[in-house]
Amino acid sequence: MHDADYFRWLTCRTKTAWWHDSAHPPELARGLARGAVGVTTNPALTNLALGANRDAWAAEIREVLSQKPEPERQAELLMCIPVTHAAEALRPVYERTGGRQGYVCAQVNPARAGDREVMLPMAGRLHAWAPNIAVKLPATAAGLDVLEECVAEGITVAATVSFTVPQAIAVAERHRRGAGRARAAGVAPGRCFAVLMIGRLDDYLREVARDARADAGEADVRQAGLAVAKRAYSIYRAERYDAVLLVAAMRGTHHVAELAGADLILSIAPPFQEQVLAGGLPQEERIGAEVAPDVIARLSRMPEFVRAYEPDGLAPEEFVSYGVTQRTLAQFSDAGWRLMESFR
Repeated sequence: MHDADYFRWLTCRTKTAWWHDSAHPPELARGLARGAVGVTTNPALTNLALGANRDAWAAEIREVLSQKPEPERQAELLMCIPVTHAAEALRPVYERTGGRQGYVCAQVNPARAGDREVMLPMAGRLHAWAPNIAVKLPATAAGLDVLEECVAEGITVAATVSFTVPQAIAVAERHRRGAGRARAAGVAPGRCFAVLMIGRLDDYLREVARDARADAGEADVRQAGLAVAKRAYSIYRAERYDAVLLVAAMRGTHHVAELAGADLILSIAPPFQEQVLAGGLPQEERIGAEVAPDVIARLSRMPEFVRAYEPDGLAPEEFVSYGVTQRTLAQFSDAGWRLMESFR
């Protein structure tokens, strides 16, 4: 198989779909040409897209700034520009698949990850931007409450800032509950994409391993996020959850190759798309290949891996304080949302 055909094999011959991880129009066009059927964004990515397309979107940006909105509202309105442009580009996919694919993520303010009263109305506003918006909510205790409410109201959601099996299970359970409420009220339930940011988990555990002088080496740490994703996927299949796993924050082609064949979604950023196209990946479904027991054993000597890997490793009220959660929320805020608040 020629490497340029890998995406075609992945999406046409297996159950694995993939979404493009960027809001920059030229990059998105390339992703769609390669078979992407959705777009993941976050505040950092939308801020980058705004800066890169300032001239093309000048009129829309001026319209927002002329309103002199308060900072949080300004960031929300500016985020709307790249998100709705992406939503328009994905509209044909959304219509062709009957709403199963073709979504674009729009994330609530990451600084509000514990604030139900702010996130819920914000979710409603983001949902109204286009029919193919997936409102991105944090997988915190507060975010899960908002997620259930959104699904019950027919709003499609993506649960993000999520790195662990317990978070993936909690998201699926709350989606199930919200969907039940929606059906009882005669409402079509919102769909749910349950994100697992496996590369960010690897990054975090790499620091933990070094700091603790753990037995787990680099080859082990590179498989930590994969172990979590594969365990979560097995549980999703056993429980027949309607929520769909969306594996994100890739750190190399090994993440793509080891999850190939799964009935889930991979979020692939442009740099890793280029690596996939150039990398000689095998045409092989690897989702059923378990991470070796000795690797799991070494990783499990780190309590932070156990918290991520075991289904009961974290309680929902602990999700927000898990180390990589705090790091990611801070990055999304400092490198994205706050910059849009002060955008001039």
